[in-house]
Amino acid sequence: MADENIIEVQDLYFSYGDNRVLHGLDLRVQRGKVVAILGVSGSGKSTLLKLIGGQIKPQHGTVRVNGEIVGDMDSDGLYALRREMGMMFQSGGLFSDISVYENIAFPLRELTDLPDDLIHRMVLMKLHAVGLRGASTLMPNELSGGMARRVALARAIALDPQLIMYDEPFAGLDPISLNVIAHLIRSLNDALDVTSIIVSYDVMESLMVADYAYFIHDGALVAEGTSQEILASKDPFVHQFVNAQPDGPVAFHHPARPLREALRLA
Repeated sequence: MADENIIEVQDLYFSYGDNRVLHGLDLRVQRGKVVAILGVSGSGKSTLLKLIGGQIKPQHGTVRVNGEIVGDMDSDGLYALRREMGMMFQSGGLFSDISVYENIAFPLRELTDLPDDLIHRMVLMKLHAVGLRGASTLMPNELSGGMARRVALARAIALDPQLIMYDEPFAGLDPISLNVIAHLIRSLNDALDVTSIIVSYDVMESLMVADYAYFIHDGALVAEGTSQEILASKDPFVHQFVNAQPDGPVAFHHPARPLREALRLA
């Protein structure tokens, strides 16, 4: 029987030189759930995704995926691990010089030995799932921002992964496109019986689809809970973040000398 948690992060530390990004982070991602990792820009969210995917290694602590320590894997192990992961990048990450169809077909051609007729059917099914089967011949520069994000989502599910990770999936979208992407994340997660991680600073959109949420601030976990628990939280950081208040634990002003003193010295 598979473990209940597909991901387990324990006492995780990581720094870029003197810049401490994560320190003492602990969290779990349960199979079949949509989990949101929330926090302001620069809080360590995207770095966490890189540690889960094995692009970088922890300086201390462990990241386990399917019970295996990612940092201990060799290149073959990482290759097998990443075959079970889908990734939707903030920018979409589509190949600009090939069509929508070929963007979806690319991982199937590169990573499988499937015949072309089966790849054709799979590509059309993935595009149909995101409502863009009729756009298969378009080039990426012919797509709106929301359409490009949906094509990126179709590519992320091309290989039927166990885990799909979304890096800022709502950034820069108009309200209609945002709602479409949020609905797709939730519906595809349930229909495909996968696990989804949403990394975002868009609180309300993420909580709308997530089963559970973690808040990271300055590289540490400051709050966690269901969407209802997060919205009802009295924690100062969570309250500020959820209500988009300009000042609080996350200060509006960058540290500086008092204004009166600075003006006298000017």
